[in-house]
Amino acid sequence: MSTTVQPTKPWKASTQDRLIDFSIFAGSLLASYLIVEVTPMKGKLALFAVFFLVYMFLTAALKGLQRGNAAAKDALVNSLVAIGAIVTVIPIGSILFTVLQKGLPGIKPSIFTHDMSMATPTDPLTNGGLLHAITGTLTLVALALVMSVPIGILTALYLTEIKGRFIGPIRFLVQAMSGVPSIVAGLFILSAILYPITKSYSGFMGALALTILMIPTIARTSEEVLNLIPNDLREAGVALGGTQWRTVAMIVLPAAKSGLITAVILGVARIAGETAPILLLTGGGDRVNPNAFNGPMGSLPYYIWKSFNAGSPEAITRAWAGLLVLVGLVLILFTSARYLGSRKGAK
Repeated sequence: MSTTVQPTKPWKASTQDRLIDFSIFAGSLLASYLIVEVTPMKGKLALFAVFFLVYMFLTAALKGLQRGNAAAKDALVNSLVAIGAIVTVIPIGSILFTVLQKGLPGIKPSIFTHDMSMATPTDPLTNGGLLHAITGTLTLVALALVMSVPIGILTALYLTEIKGRFIGPIRFLVQAMSGVPSIVAGLFILSAILYPITKSYSGFMGALALTILMIPTIARTSEEVLNLIPNDLREAGVALGGTQWRTVAMIVLPAAKSGLITAVILGVARIAGETAPILLLTGGGDRVNPNAFNGPMGSLPYYIWKSFNAGSPEAITRAWAGLLVLVGLVLILFTSARYLGSRKGAK
């Protein structure tokens, strides 16, 4: 009677390899604890750093004894990559944990249905809410998107498809604008438009400053995405008798749709938490203002800044709650944009 032999998977770690890895991990943890105890280095940060150094050394040494220098170098590089990934994730996780821990006590159902027109940041948490800040932030982001997305994508198309005589200066200006501080954009709109023309705070003034910050991000990212589209698609469109603009509109842009949506996401992430232009231009109203072109308009960054400045425990809790709502809002926008850019969203 024959027996069926299950095929082996050489790439899958065996029980012995897992036992060795666990032993190295436990030994590194114990050694790092002893080193921190007997040396002047103290604290969690010292323990974390010593653990990874010991783990990296032990892993490289063991692999070197088992399989030679090449395996030791490979283990060393893998350890460095793992350290880099963990160091990247830890601050993000720490920020999210802190925001949740300090912001959840301030989240009440009433904050989403009331504004601060009849309350102050130092009032009890049952008074007032975030409605004016949420609607203001969504209005500012929507206006900035309407103005910046067409300009940014058209700029990228000029740099990648048209390639006119001004391609050099335009690319230089786009790259230079990428590093412009947000306060400079706010002061420009303040001195060039608000003081000499409108002479009043409004959400539209803030959206103009956010647009200045958003255009370079969208333009640069869109340019890189469009450069990834193979020239064969463009040549095929022209060979079928299509003009350049029809080829770009019907072939190039649909092929780069997911990348362009990513560019828009990066642009929204660039402006969603900006505070300096908002403080200078919107006036920071405490009531819901449906008209972005007239009167002060509130926003989440302004609400957070104002609450932190109040300094009372209630105000600090309000600020953390506003920060939690802002993070959640950006996450919702990011998730929605990624879904719309996926194949399921396209269908």
